[in-house]
Amino acid sequence: MSLVASSGSAQELEPRAYRTMPTGMNAAIFAYSFSSGNVVADPTAPIEGLEAEAHTALVGYLRSFGLFGRSASLTLMVPYVYMSASAILNGSYTEGERAGWATPRVRLAVNLLGGPALSPKDFAQYKQRRNLGVSLAVGPPGGQYASDHLINFGTDRWAVKPEIGYSSISGKWIFEAAAGIWFFTTEPNAPVGGALEQDPIGNLQGHLTYIFKRGLWLALSGNYFTGGQTYVDGVRKDDLQKNSRVGLTLSLPVGRRQSIKLAAHTGAITARGADFDIATVAYQILW
Repeated sequence: MSLVASSGSAQELEPRAYRTMPTGMNAAIFAYSFSSGNVVADPTAPIEGLEAEAHTALVGYLRSFGLFGRSASLTLMVPYVYMSASAILNGSYTEGERAGWATPRVRLAVNLLGGPALSPKDFAQYKQRRNLGVSLAVGPPGGQYASDHLINFGTDRWAVKPEIGYSSISGKWIFEAAAGIWFFTTEPNAPVGGALEQDPIGNLQGHLTYIFKRGLWLALSGNYFTGGQTYVDGVRKDDLQKNSRVGLTLSLPVGRRQSIKLAAHTGAITARGADFDIATVAYQILW
């Protein structure tokens, strides 16, 4: 069972993911998240009444560049998780704590329309209107994982998500929408007792952002995701996901090249899979 590989990935809410950036920009990202609730993403294990709290520290790096004359970026994220939980496991009460590295994530994004590759000097004069972009996120096998542990932070399979996103700026308002699909390879020796296969998870998300001034903005976000039914040694499980989440993100400028983001989101509808509340604070520095 993995905390991050199935519905956890699908539940992300990320405003301004397809904004145009000047070429040659670097960003370091340091974030802390607190989650409370059913943070276990795989609903096939014999766990009932799960109460869990997770603290996640994340370090990331972003590099922007030009790709065939278009604005593009490459992002790497590496999370570390500490979790305490209690639950009924196979009819018996159990509790414990665990810490370890979670699955890293790499994302390549390219703007196809409305996002030209511009130097910092030219970008200062650029006015973004409409953007259409695509991205590819990859979660490789990695992180803390053991086939004899029901709860893992890492994975023993690949996860790949192609996505298309659109954004439009009108005055101080930004309207955004994105659609993507997570695909998973087979996990040969899963903790659930055999080879684990999972259907793709489709994700739709939308964001409405108001810009107060440069670097200061507030976004209202929501998503809907469905799919992810699993099969253990070819036997189908009753775990089709049809869930949605809502959240807010506030960005605060700190000087010219630094910012702090505060975010919170919660489950609006949870039919199957993870159901949790999460609060995040992130610090970003540009150079």
